[in-house]
Amino acid sequence: MFWRSTPLLPVLAALGLLLNPVSGLAESALAPPGGQASATLNFRIVIPPVMRVLENSHPPELQTGPAGTLSGEQRLVVVSNLKRGFCVTLRQAGPEVNAWRLQTAQEGGVTLVPVSDGYRLCTARPGRYTLLLQHEFDTAAGSDRTALRWPVQTDLTAM
Repeated sequence: MFWRSTPLLPVLAALGLLLNPVSGLAESALAPPGGQASATLNFRIVIPPVMRVLENSHPPELQTGPAGTLSGEQRLVVVSNLKRGFCVTLRQAGPEVNAWRLQTAQEGGVTLVPVSDGYRLCTARPGRYTLLLQHEFDTAAGSDRTALRWPVQTDLTAM
């Protein structure tokens, strides 16, 4: 019943004043005729750091090749906007492997360094990286395995 007894124009005027942005009043001023008005705008654009794995594909199981070694290819696609790049640490996930060799084409600022428990692959700048990693494993002495579950753990860290 309130709406029927109240004139519509004052209600709309009150709503218009409530919806008026007040945040712009802090730096604005009324300039006298012939004077100048000025305002300051400060923008800050924040781009959050992003490191995203688009693909980490490898065979779920490795089969023994003709030379008695186990081999497989891992494809790792990573996108990062981190200024100093990122590192991928590849570690041996199980004791079934005696020796491990890793080969990759080191292009575009990608470095591959052996570490005590595997390999460390690092980039020096942001970008999209497609890393093709060729793994070759020798099984432990006395093992007669013909297949092995994927024995590599992959970890990413920011630089």
